[in-house]
Amino acid sequence: MRKIVFILSAALVPAGLAVFATVHQAAAGDRAGTSGAPPPKVGVVTLKAEDITLTQELNGRVAPLVIAEVRPQVNGIILRRLFNEGSDVTRDMQLYQIDPALYEAEFNRAEAALAKAKANVSVAEAKLARYRRLIEAKAVNQQEYDEVEAASKQAEADVGIAEAEVRLARINVEYAKVRSPIDGRIGKSSVTQGALVTASQLEPLAVVQQLDPIYVDVAQPVAWAMEFNRNNPSAGVLRNTGESHAAVRLMLDNNQPYDEPGKLLFADVTVDQSTGTISLRAEFPNPNHILLPGMYVTATLDVARKKDALVVPQRALLRNNEGAPYVLLAGADGRVGQRTVTVLRVLGSGWLIGDGLSAGDRVVVDGFHFIRFQPGGPAPMISPVEVER
Repeated sequence: MRKIVFILSAALVPAGLAVFATVHQAAAGDRAGTSGAPPPKVGVVTLKAEDITLTQELNGRVAPLVIAEVRPQVNGIILRRLFNEGSDVTRDMQLYQIDPALYEAEFNRAEAALAKAKANVSVAEAKLARYRRLIEAKAVNQQEYDEVEAASKQAEADVGIAEAEVRLARINVEYAKVRSPIDGRIGKSSVTQGALVTASQLEPLAVVQQLDPIYVDVAQPVAWAMEFNRNNPSAGVLRNTGESHAAVRLMLDNNQPYDEPGKLLFADVTVDQSTGTISLRAEFPNPNHILLPGMYVTATLDVARKKDALVVPQRALLRNNEGAPYVLLAGADGRVGQRTVTVLRVLGSGWLIGDGLSAGDRVVVDGFHFIRFQPGGPAPMISPVEVER
């Protein structure tokens, strides 16, 4: 076997030994905890208390402000449709004309009956006047006079009945003109010219909906509201309090924001047992009729306000082996300490803190790899540098 012999120059030995000795001393110095170098620079953020509005995104549906189903109030044949489907209509605008011939005839008969009743009143009053003179002269007995007086009162009552019949007949003639009960936009017609309609039919002739302003109905999980109030009792859920309404913003189904802001009108007092949610209703201006009934939207609600809130960047929050959240704080002496905290919720790019921190605390957000805690040893030294959130 060939032997390979390495010949090391004597001139290189002292230099190599010197390099090895220097590296060894540096490593030994690190292990011994000597601090020949300055503490590492670590990014921190100083916490400031601020008043914030907490929001929640909820799915919802658009609902009309007012909706009216147009139904016939008399029987008859549709002679004409007097509106354009999908157009705007006004209150009392005529929409359909039902054949009025029968109702006009009944109206004429009622007027004739009224005229007859009034004529009978004249005859009865004249007869009563004559009998009044006769009874005074004792030319007739009291029974005959009482019968004439009763006939006169009955004639007057017949006039009242006839007048009521005229009013009823006039109403039926007017009901043959089917009118819009509200201002709004009318949809398609369910009947055409020549269709027979009845006052008791279930299907409406058309539907009118008021679209400006318009409602958005959403459902808030009751579990979320209870959890929030338990962890943060000082930040009350916003309610309808006089002129103060929680702000609401919308995202349309095409992921485009709706330009007009809305306001929360009320939260229902009853929990839906099947879904475990509370119904909320918001109102939005809708001048261009972009929002249509039944449309799916995502609503962002201002659900609560919290004063003197503390928010830490998400990257500052750590968790121990049990999953409990904590942060690292830079002390005034340049040493790092751990602080357990309670977290309420995500807020944008940060965490809303419930307990554990105070305004002015400096929370470590960068340079965690420079920090090493030794069991039983002193807290690590750092050089805190204020950074952007």
